[in-house]
Amino acid sequence: MKQKSIILTAILIIGAAAAAAQPIIETGSVKPMPDVWIDKDTGHKIVRLSGNTGNAIKNWYFHNNPFFGSPGHREDKMVFSDVDINQVPQVFAMNLKTFKSVQLTFGPSPKTLAATSAQKTHEFIYQSADTIYAGNPDTKKTRLLYVVKPAEHVGLTTVTADATMVASASSMPEQAAILKQYPAKSDYFQRIYNAHLLNTITTLDLKTGISKKVHQENNWLGHVQFSPVDPDILLFCHEGPWEKVDRIWRYNIKTEQLVLMHQRTMPNEIAGHEFFSGDGKVIWFDLQKPKGKTFFLSGTDVQSGRPVATYQMTADEWSIHFAVSPDNTFFAGDGGDSTQVAKAKNGQWIYLFRPAGKRFVSEKLVNMKAHIYREKPQTKGLEPNVHISPDGKWVIFGGNFEGTIQTYAVEIAGRP
Repeated sequence: MKQKSIILTAILIIGAAAAAAQPIIETGSVKPMPDVWIDKDTGHKIVRLSGNTGNAIKNWYFHNNPFFGSPGHREDKMVFSDVDINQVPQVFAMNLKTFKSVQLTFGPSPKTLAATSAQKTHEFIYQSADTIYAGNPDTKKTRLLYVVKPAEHVGLTTVTADATMVASASSMPEQAAILKQYPAKSDYFQRIYNAHLLNTITTLDLKTGISKKVHQENNWLGHVQFSPVDPDILLFCHEGPWEKVDRIWRYNIKTEQLVLMHQRTMPNEIAGHEFFSGDGKVIWFDLQKPKGKTFFLSGTDVQSGRPVATYQMTADEWSIHFAVSPDNTFFAGDGGDSTQVAKAKNGQWIYLFRPAGKRFVSEKLVNMKAHIYREKPQTKGLEPNVHISPDGKWVIFGGNFEGTIQTYAVEIAGRP
């Protein structure tokens, strides 16, 4: 018994020493920050994943899925793009338990990584020169999927869960011309919407090579994403001022059925920034009834189109983007500054949300007051784009509070 007590005491001492080795500091108060630190205001541990030079890991958009993690595989991984020692874009994978990275692709040809992965086959999808490949992040083995024909346009915006089809949206040249002439979002956004140019969603069957224009209309289309589990379900949105568009649409590849996933019920109601739950059963989205007044995260059943749940939050808790945990029990948000739609007075936080009845109970994970959300003169803005790791232990996000764009992970478990 005495020996067990001594061992337990030693473990506690070692654990306390390890915790003490992590500085408790205000996030963004020094440049650079330590590699690992405890946020002074929240008590949560933060780890920089991208080194201290910036841009080592691209900040994935919130609805993309760069993760692999499931029973039967070695460990949870995150795939990302970076350049190798020869400055050639390659694909890398990070072990989310050790935060160590390994290079997965090689050779002189630049690699373009698809925005989403094929979850059913446990593969990442990328293009090298004229060839599209699938790669396994565990074995590092690759297989050829498709050789792109001359003058054939193939978009890797999203890939089906079984790696059999890719899809992307395209527009008329006039739309690209507007974007080139007015590169700031505040300048191009309304102009592109007002132009109502022809937009097309195209799929490419990687087995047959058959390309198909599955949807066309004179509206700005975006956020194209396949279901993470069902190869037949494709989600896209109408871009533009949210109060003016019927935003969220689901398309069935087999039946060609097109369904509006949220119908507005009052003037100036907005819904958007839609994304799938990990099991593909629910489409979650930011809902405001009306815009800038009352804030919710709402979910709609993918198959039936019926509402599943709606959780209210305060203006300060409202976030530009949200994420749901793999087990669908909690959510994360990336907050926002006072210039965003919620006009938050104290909203610059990375948040954890737990449902409690019809509301969210929030916990602050990272103080983002030193982070710049919107672009300012001589300063590049960044939306943090939160993701939750496959094991549900970390929220991964982007930040510029060190003066460069970095990727971080904050541990959900805080100090006792």
